[in-house]
Amino acid sequence: MIMMCLAIPAKIISVKEDEAQVDFGKGVLREVNVTLVSPQVGDYVLVHAGYAIQVLSEKEALETIRLWNEILEAEAKIQQK
Repeated sequence: MIMMCLAIPAKIISVKEDEAQVDFGKGVLREVNVTLVSPQVGDYVLVHAGYAIQVLSEKEALETIRLWNEILEAEAKIQQK
């Protein structure tokens, strides 16, 4: 069996101690733990299992989001057939 782990880009909205509120897009806000990174408000991070695991450049984050949207759109077209 092949298992895959996903990390999703999100934008830091606010930081308070070891927690940050992030925006996954379209208004989906969540609290994540940021003890593994040192993000600032406005940074993009990769989030896996409730933890920010890496700070990304805006360019990297937006490209990853674009690719995810492309994959999701293709999946939706397949499901419609």
